[in-house]
Amino acid sequence: MSDRPSAPKSRPAAPEATYAPVGRASLLGLLQQPKYRHLRLRALIAVGSGLIVGIPLWSWRLGLVAAIIAAIADTVYRARTASSVAPWRRASAAERRTEAQLRKLERNGYLTLHARAIPDSDAQIDHLVVGPTGVYAVDSEKWDKRLPVRVQSHRKLFHGPFNQKPRLDEARWEASQASELITRALDREVTVVPSLAIYGPAIPWKILNIREVDVFDGGRVRKWITNRERSLTSEEVDEIYTAAEQVLPPRYPEN
Repeated sequence: MSDRPSAPKSRPAAPEATYAPVGRASLLGLLQQPKYRHLRLRALIAVGSGLIVGIPLWSWRLGLVAAIIAAIADTVYRARTASSVAPWRRASAAERRTEAQLRKLERNGYLTLHARAIPDSDAQIDHLVVGPTGVYAVDSEKWDKRLPVRVQSHRKLFHGPFNQKPRLDEARWEASQASELITRALDREVTVVPSLAIYGPAIPWKILNIREVDVFDGGRVRKWITNRERSLTSEEVDEIYTAAEQVLPPRYPEN
């Protein structure tokens, strides 16, 4: 996570998008693109497995079966471990763990944007979730598990001796900025609920609202989102998601 900005910073103008003609695009040309690297690797794994099994046994059928099994295994593995944010761009393992949980909500009508920037600042919303129960900004944190987490008067959050007021203020500010931007884009009020998902130390409560930010153990992300009354239709979810995608640019845009 980046620190809350002390002063707005100007953002460079985004380069104009360029589009290559697709009429003559070949399969080989597509596979040479960086975003299809995983398909090239999958093909190599399948071919290698087929040769390893098929040649010694003198059976192209067994080789084909081995290749298919290898391709399926690679697909399943990547589906469970892959992130929509490139590895060198990820801020923390905590974000990957939250992302894996949120991915399971997609079948229930939830849509998620990861690593979205607040314009004119260095701040970032780790995960913005839009679904039937509302709109949520989730900041993921990995803290030292050796230090206890405690609260004083429901207003002060401590990790060991360290006061986490700046983190709470940052999470609240990010959510309020997202709310303002989406509200302005849709010309109707959209509330974004701020939260802090903590991994590492034991959290001695289920969900606690501290300084207007919901704080909980990272493993409770899905329950925190789904255990609420439905307030948005599928059309509203799509509309808010589209607006959020436009007003909250990716922290790490594709080149």
